[in-house]
Amino acid sequence: MAEKDDKYRAPALEKGLDIIELLASHGEGLTQGEVAKSLERSPSEIYRMLSTLVRRGYVIRSLSGDRYALSLKMFSISQRHPPIGRVIEAALPRMRAITRKAWQSCHMGMESNGDVVIVASAESPGNWGLALKTGTVVGLWNTGTGRVLAAFRSDEELEDLIAQHRQAIGEPALNRAEFDAHIQRIRAVGYEKMPSATAIGVTNIAFPIFGPSGHAAAVLSCPYLERVDDLDVPSLEDIVEMYGALARELTEIYGGNPPEFTATI
Repeated sequence: MAEKDDKYRAPALEKGLDIIELLASHGEGLTQGEVAKSLERSPSEIYRMLSTLVRRGYVIRSLSGDRYALSLKMFSISQRHPPIGRVIEAALPRMRAITRKAWQSCHMGMESNGDVVIVASAESPGNWGLALKTGTVVGLWNTGTGRVLAAFRSDEELEDLIAQHRQAIGEPALNRAEFDAHIQRIRAVGYEKMPSATAIGVTNIAFPIFGPSGHAAAVLSCPYLERVDDLDVPSLEDIVEMYGALARELTEIYGGNPPEFTATI
């Protein structure tokens, strides 16, 4: 495996990336000699790389000309494609593919100014299923999506979220002790599995999609409906595994940083 990795290495590109990553940690900039010393490279090869990065606009020189620092070009490029937008684009075809295997619908929810909003949805391929429409606003404390979004943020941010939240249609009044108990359990096991609080016979399964900060940027949810006919479909336990794997894949796409979980349901 190591030989294969070496075969496809691009040394010049790696040197350029090493310089960018180093400068990202030194906002005040570094001299050519400091860069060379930190990366254990010769001053001449570092000079060539720095000159190229300056020419392309990724690195700028100080007014005195002896220090190099990152420009805002990397930031500008990243803003052309908002990360969560890329996650939704990546998620939709995967969501549609998993519903064909699971025979269960799924949706993705996000928080917007205290509201829990469905931003993407994929329907079950069967004759029936439960799919939430894109744009639907759901409850914060009575849905798997809302609880998971709330669970993976700091205590201060959680208080702000609760203060901003406007109750969705049918959402009951907040029982804070009960809500806090749900939050603590989700933080321990990493996801929510609960009987629906809005419809009989539905089990809500909700997994966080983590962002770089370690908070849940979005939630992938499946409103599981158990079939009792002769169609051979995945079990509830299988569905949990399938959607959990997809949420982890989307977390990787988003560059997320998931926490460690200490328990299992």
